[in-house]
Amino acid sequence: MDSKAGPHVLAITSDEELAAGIRRACAAADRDLHEHTPPVPRRAWLGAAYVVLDSDAARACVGADLPRRAAVHLVSGRAPGLTEWQAAAAVGAESVLVLPGSEPDLVAALARRVETAGGRGPVIAVVGGRGGAGASTLAAALALASEKRFPDRRALLVDCDPTGGGLDLLLGVERSPGMRWPSLLVEGGAVSASALHAALPGIGGKVSVLSCGRGPGLREPGEAALTAVVDAGRGAGDVVICDVPRQSRTVTDVALGLADVVVVVVRAQVRAVAAAGALISGIAAANPNIVVVVRGPAPGGLRGAEVEELLGMPVLAGMRPEPGLAGALERGGLRLTRRSPLRRAADAVLDVVAGDAA
Repeated sequence: MDSKAGPHVLAITSDEELAAGIRRACAAADRDLHEHTPPVPRRAWLGAAYVVLDSDAARACVGADLPRRAAVHLVSGRAPGLTEWQAAAAVGAESVLVLPGSEPDLVAALARRVETAGGRGPVIAVVGGRGGAGASTLAAALALASEKRFPDRRALLVDCDPTGGGLDLLLGVERSPGMRWPSLLVEGGAVSASALHAALPGIGGKVSVLSCGRGPGLREPGEAALTAVVDAGRGAGDVVICDVPRQSRTVTDVALGLADVVVVVVRAQVRAVAAAGALISGIAAANPNIVVVVRGPAPGGLRGAEVEELLGMPVLAGMRPEPGLAGALERGGLRLTRRSPLRRAADAVLDVVAGDAA
């Protein structure tokens, strides 16, 4: 992953003198620093504990429709005028500080603990390297396995593929009452996570699923609605899992851009690996945080090491064929057993998300 664990500072400025002051303040406050120039990815904006930026960067972030958030501080190399105060108000900055004179105040601001609702939740996008790879099944398994890995968090499983038949069907909750994508209306670009969980079908009170519908009202989620749903789950500390279609669509680009990690599921076949390689090249431009999971069987005896060599990147986990899985999906939906290869693969991904894997 390209981000460090723990609370860190996101600095957004192209002014080297301001950047130097921010670096000194971070060192004094014992905070890790990530430096960025606009445009700033949404996941970087929301994933930082603190944001320090100048007025030009503030206007760029507002223009990119990044959501308001806490712990934003605007810095300037001169006494703030109307331009600086307008930029601070637009981005929702908590303070406007002149550097280097106000570096002690910036240190104090960065040293304060930032409280969040359950911590910012991780967002995982799962995509198949080729048709029939089993990405939807792994996405559902991640939601079910997250209850044990993150007992204090809820899971929000988001179906982004209107041609996949519906994740509610895969989980066996297709008859449960609750909203699906066609009936979900997002007003003002925001949605309440609590209201969302209350309105969606789910399993065991900890896993909620927002599924695509079936029938004549079938359509893919809108860009603004998908962003609002993912932001709501992330902000509430949920583990958000998006089942993403391979096709180049707006919804695919949005989901991949929002994700903290992208899981590519690859079948253990040479053509499937070749197709996955092309897909990964396209994904990496938007999100470099990619892990690979290989799914058996391997009719030609293709091994994990060979898949790694063909893709040029390590394989996180391999899934052996699971007897009885297909039948279970037809008879009531996915349920994970303790020794299931599917569960072990899901646990490996969640370990990476939790920062417990190398």
